[in-house]
Amino acid sequence: MLSTLGPKCHSMIYFDNAATSWPKPETVSQEMTRFLMTDAANPGRASHRMAIASQRMLEDVRAKLTRFIDADNPQRMVLTLNGTDALNMAIKGVVTEGDHVITTVLEHNSVSRPLQAMAMANHIQLTRIPMDEGGFIDPDEVARAITPKTRLIVCLHCSNVLGTIQPIEAIGRIARERDVLFLLDAAQSIGMVPISVRQMNVDLLAFPGHKSLLGPPGTGGLYVGQRVDPRPWREGGTGSDSRSPTQPHDYPYWLEAGTPNTVGLAGLNAAIDYVTAREPANILTHERALARRLTESLDRDDRFTLLGTGDFERRTGMVTLNIRGWDPNELGAILDQRFQMAVRTGLHCAPYLHKALGTFPQGAVRISPGPFNTADDIDCLVDALRQMADLSWS
Repeated sequence: MLSTLGPKCHSMIYFDNAATSWPKPETVSQEMTRFLMTDAANPGRASHRMAIASQRMLEDVRAKLTRFIDADNPQRMVLTLNGTDALNMAIKGVVTEGDHVITTVLEHNSVSRPLQAMAMANHIQLTRIPMDEGGFIDPDEVARAITPKTRLIVCLHCSNVLGTIQPIEAIGRIARERDVLFLLDAAQSIGMVPISVRQMNVDLLAFPGHKSLLGPPGTGGLYVGQRVDPRPWREGGTGSDSRSPTQPHDYPYWLEAGTPNTVGLAGLNAAIDYVTAREPANILTHERALARRLTESLDRDDRFTLLGTGDFERRTGMVTLNIRGWDPNELGAILDQRFQMAVRTGLHCAPYLHKALGTFPQGAVRISPGPFNTADDIDCLVDALRQMADLSWS
């Protein structure tokens, strides 16, 4: 029966941008090559011109990222290996024995796993806030969960399964009024959804560089606000104050140690310029339009189950669905092998969310278009999904 399936389009179509954006802008690889050929010395460790150029590039990245989130101190922009690195650095740097932490069922395992491990070791008390039917957190529930021992609230900005944009300003305001630290996971928002750590009262902002910022893997950041001073995640060489027997307590080196991924960060530097020139709001509008085109083609067909809210003003451009009669992992494999389409299937590293949705343990199929996808790409996908739905019902 599978032999009857056939592609309408004959070139690779990538719909997994929520995991890692692809393709990257040409300027990213060009700048990485240029940097590797001319400036790839160890930054801050020497006074020769290549080391100085490398250090200057890092400071340029810090400044651009700081402006991107409406923050005011580039030295508090800590460059990390990825979003997971940044989240672990923040969580394990501020939480202490006996603290209470509030998080949500929406979270990625980069948040859920370190917190769950601490809770299972009786190191912390942990509360997970449920979501409503549309995939949103109620700030009032967050407020009711706060106790005298609450140290930290951890919440994602946008769901990596449903794309729902959470009421971060309201949650941040509650955290600040109750003198609780607020950590925001911006993995699915930075580079697309506006962020202001000032307006949102965010104390710690963690993010990767390889998603909507369009940078290479192995890059990311943690912005550390003035109200918080996390303990170091790692210690070692910094290129600054080598006389100190312990980690120098000045930012960003307090939380940075070892040789950074300079080549990747050079690529991220170019990617930020690309995203800035095209404006994140325009990218979000483009991706939402593609998602609308997809959902409007499928939402009246009861063979398809579309997850999350239909209000695109409150979500990003990803669409998550299931086809009746199909296992999502098998569906994804066939989309790849028969139709040359890349999607993400399974639990999306968000098991608590899928349990709340009733899609655990099989999960669902996530389609996440990016800035380089087109309406024709969506039409090809719709044709493929309908062929597969027809097959399951034949």
